[in-house]
Formats: sequence, C-alpha cells, structure tokens
Amino acid sequence: MVNFNGTLLSQNEAKLTVQNRGYKYGDALFETLKVVNGKIFFWEDHYFRLMSSMRILRMDIPMNFTMEFLESEILKTLESNNLSQTSARVRLNVDRGEGGKYLPSDDTKVYFNISVESHDNPFYTIDTNAKCIVDLYKDYFIAPGLLSGLKSNNKAIQVMGSIYAKENDFDNCLVLNTNKSVIEALNGNLFLIKGDTIKTPPLEDGCLKGVMRKQILELLAKDPNVIVEEASISPFELQKADELFITNVIKGIVPITKYRKKEYRSDFAQSLVAKLNAKLRLLS
Repeated sequence: MVNFNGTLLSQNEAKLTVQNRGYKYGDALFETLKVVNGKIFFWEDHYFRLMSSMRILRMDIPMNFTMEFLESEILKTLESNNLSQTSARVRLNVDRGEGGKYLPSDDTKVYFNISVESHDNPFYTIDTNAKCIVDLYKDYFIAPGLLSGLKSNNKAIQVMGSIYAKENDFDNCLVLNTNKSVIEALNGNLFLIKGDTIKTPPLEDGCLKGVMRKQILELLAKDPNVIVEEASISPFELQKADELFITNVIKGIVPITKYRKKEYRSDFAQSLVAKLNAKLRLLS
C-alpha cells in the first residue's frame, strides 16, 4: 500500500500522471527514513530538514504538515504494509502536484506520498569482510551552494555516477564540486581521518545536508581525542588518509576499503558505530 495525501492505495492504483511536476521538472523533495518497530530514527532532524528545504524551494507549507501529522501518516502506511513491528525503509515525497510549465499554475498546492519497504538490519553494523572500493566520478561536477545540498528529485549526477561505478566494478564513487573539491559519495556524506583530525566537507561546498552527518558530528564533538574540521577536501588528501567512511541514515557508516592503490582500515568507524547504536538505544 502507498499513501497518497493521506489515502492508502494499492500499488496498481497509486499512479503519478505524466503531468506531475516532480516527474516533469524534478519539482519535488524527499526524505529517506529508517524505521524500526514503529520508531522513526532521527525524525525531528528529518522533519526540520524537509521544512527548511521546502522554504528554499518556495513551496507553500500546508498548515497540517506538522511533525505529528506526517509521523502519523508514515506509521499508518507502515501498518497497512505489516511493517510496524520490524525494520523498514520509508520514502516521504513532497511535490507541487500538476500544472504549469516551469512556473507552477498554482504554487500554493503541495502534495505528499509515502512508500515503504522492508529493511534487514534494525541497528547499524559494519561488516569487516565487506569491500567498498571507490573512485572519483569526474564526468560532471556539482555547483557549491544551498540548492546542491537539498534532498531533491534532481539526482542526475548520482544516477550517472552509479552507472559509471557499475560499469567499472566500483562499489561507490566520490563526487567533486566545480572547485574540484571532494564533497560526498553518491549516496552519503564523506568523512576523512588523518591522525587525530577528522574532516568532512562543509555544506557550502555543495554536499548534502545529511541527517546522519549531523549525528556523527554531534558524537565527534563529545570526543576529546579528536579534532573535527568542516573543511574542503582535496583529491590529493584521499590517498594520505588513514580512514575514509560514508554516512547515511539507512546504512549508518560504511568504511571505504580502497581508493586506487590505497587501502584503508576501519578501526575508528567501528568504534563510532558502537556509539551511534548506544545513542539510538537511549532515544528509543
């Protein structure tokens, strides 16, 4: 079952038309959520990122789009799919419906839809035997700025980068901005460890304003043994790093095991996952 503006529909009934602005122009935003036993991980952060993104795109936020309302709609959708008591992946999408060309015919209308699917792991883990071999994706670049950091339906670089990775037997790719700084992976934020310094690109460089990125920065801020920098990362720094890892809400922390000829360990990433799970237990 799929939730269309509060109405539960079967997959066959839930059809977007070719006039939908999210389909025609990418005039849409989405949040990818991890839910375990009816508990939405970091829901407040997701909600406020969505509201902030809607304001940036000049979407008129409906009065009923409260945190409580959208949460209840997510849980209703999970229940209708028998996923209330297990681990699930949720996509919450908002768009301006139909009508108009680039200029919406009615920019006061905003619609939402929610789709769900089962997900294997309730908590975050790192498989120490898993490989994550990456390369730079250099065919196209992301422009620095707020729009690049939105979780919008405009994901052409991520799509083409994923195809490039598959064609060349990579597990992921790192993306560059127009200043040739490394800003993120195809599906998450990037962290670099060198000695006692941990770097992640600043939002101004064009990286996603990741919810898991925020959680990791909060955990690192409590560690007196590390220095945390939100600073641009040059491609030359990658092979000098001790560890590299990718973060997103679904997988948590994914250590990069190899970039070109350099192989990396994952000791710090594993310790960080333990702290992340401990934080989740306190919140649940």
